[in-house]
Amino acid sequence: MKKFFLPIVALIASALPSLAQDWAPAGNDIKTKWADQVNPAAPLPEYPRPQMVRQGWMNLNGLWDYAILPSGENYSKADGKILVPFAVESSLSGVGKEVGPENALFYKRTFKLPSSWKGKKVLLHFGAVDWKAEVKVNGKDAGVHTGGYAPFSFDITPLLKKKGLQEISVKVQDATDQAWQPRGKQVLHPQGIWYTPVTGIWQTVWIEAVPLAHIASYYAVSDIDNGKLNVDVQAEGLVEGDKVVVKLLEGGIGYNPETPSGTVLAQAEGTSVCIDVPDAKLWSPSSPYLYGLEVCILRKGKVLDKVEGYTSLRKISAGNTADGLKVSKGKNIGYRRMLLNNEYLFQFGPLDQGWWPDGLYTAPTDEALRFDIEKTREWGFNMIRKHIKVEPARWYYWCDALGMLVWQDMPCIADHSRGVGATRPKDVSKGQINKWAGDSFIGGTDCVVPKAWQDNYYKEWKEIIAATKGFQCIVVWIPFNEAWGQFDTPEAVRVTREADPTRLVNESSGGNFSLCGDILDAHHYPEPMMNIMEKKMVNVLGEYGGIGYVVPGHIWRPSGKNWGYAGLSDSPEAVLRRYKAYADRLKVLISTGCSAAVYTQTTDVEIEVNGLLTYDRIEKIDASKLRAINQDVINAPLWHYDF
Repeated sequence: MKKFFLPIVALIASALPSLAQDWAPAGNDIKTKWADQVNPAAPLPEYPRPQMVRQGWMNLNGLWDYAILPSGENYSKADGKILVPFAVESSLSGVGKEVGPENALFYKRTFKLPSSWKGKKVLLHFGAVDWKAEVKVNGKDAGVHTGGYAPFSFDITPLLKKKGLQEISVKVQDATDQAWQPRGKQVLHPQGIWYTPVTGIWQTVWIEAVPLAHIASYYAVSDIDNGKLNVDVQAEGLVEGDKVVVKLLEGGIGYNPETPSGTVLAQAEGTSVCIDVPDAKLWSPSSPYLYGLEVCILRKGKVLDKVEGYTSLRKISAGNTADGLKVSKGKNIGYRRMLLNNEYLFQFGPLDQGWWPDGLYTAPTDEALRFDIEKTREWGFNMIRKHIKVEPARWYYWCDALGMLVWQDMPCIADHSRGVGATRPKDVSKGQINKWAGDSFIGGTDCVVPKAWQDNYYKEWKEIIAATKGFQCIVVWIPFNEAWGQFDTPEAVRVTREADPTRLVNESSGGNFSLCGDILDAHHYPEPMMNIMEKKMVNVLGEYGGIGYVVPGHIWRPSGKNWGYAGLSDSPEAVLRRYKAYADRLKVLISTGCSAAVYTQTTDVEIEVNGLLTYDRIEKIDASKLRAINQDVINAPLWHYDF
């Protein structure tokens, strides 16, 4: 499969600081093999938005000036250089320092625009900045964004100088777990399942040139039952007589939108079109077929703007086995099951937290980002639960291209304040001490979340959904996990469905069920068990496992505090035996109504060593044997001999 190649290498080179700048990873913690491949002159140079590719763009990753100051002070002098887009706490940033809620992190760099951009709008894009970003261009306010997981952009055209160097500065503030902001598993005092803070820019920064009349975004939704594709286009600057044309292109498995096929299968005009798809090829883990998309604006027959992208045709739904879902043998059981393209498929995959020992939230390279997905597929899984984190757009592209279903979590805003709560403001700590009912329909309580932070939760969740819903690999949204910051679940489900009615909603993975979503998700460690089920819901085992194993020389802290949910095994063979025993139990659960399962987890993370890979991505057990076990689970029948 081809990687994305950069359309304009010269522009990227011209945007970079001097290659003479010194940079080296900070600290002595373990690192992945890709850390040595990071080029400080061009880190993560790939095109960052694979569903909407333009030619006129410039990558601003690289060495920036930085300073850490009390939040009330103004930037005046750099503390040194930071490698963007790696968070300041990470090794690959070259800094490796924490900021804290009382301070601010300042960034600054210059760049020069190419002369070919004259007369065009210039948009400044940030893939993600955690948490509050105040952006200036040439000393003038460009805008403010809050939220650590969604991309955002500013039109900086009015702020640019007519010639010479342009300057970008960014001020970032991040309360981490000292407030109610979505922050996932970040805490100021890492322990157990809670990890190192991530502050500042952690995804690609880039600019692009667009005409006054341009495509802002598009959203494609397939209707496989009728062989159609619906595409809504958001365009800006249109005048009377302009035409928006949407073309569906022949694609393939592993389709790359930067090298699109010239074969047009169908096309339509308008900002909201319905395209008939002849002999539709459906996307699935076994056949991840992608169609190319081309969207352009025409004025008097001339192309003003064009973007290349892709989509796929697939359907996620639920069906009841007693209502006609075919089973291979035995009697039908009246539990709802997850269906892909109207057919039953047991969804089975690992809990994937997406952390890196060298980059924290940010993979060192695109190859590293792809590696975890490829390895998951090699192990015979067909699904990944992206746990309490959101990834860069390219991660979802690789899931689309490689054929991996995704359950997408919302990063949590709380964690019950167990252990770490003593370090927080009293009102925050008190509000997080709610009751978690994991195996009961009664007894669970909501967190006491201030109204302003509830509103912020919905703002950020809707931004995340809007940014990722175009990736057809995503089949499930998860607003809450294990009652961490959970509040008003019916409203959270309503907001989720309003933002995207095409996926299933797993209302509260692990407990505090309201039965207002599509999925009832039980957790049980270490062995797989389901102590609660409901016939009108799809029943899944959202977490189990956690078989710990320490690989010497590949641990985050050689302190003896490493742990796994199932304890620490003494050999890879012991891990595999226990994994096989859990898989045999899981097959019984499938026969009694379980529709999907999530094993904890893909990799070790800091002192949590229950991964199938170490934190630095060393394989712990035999991949071929693991694959055979997993495929046996996925293909298990919906009946059992002991009925």
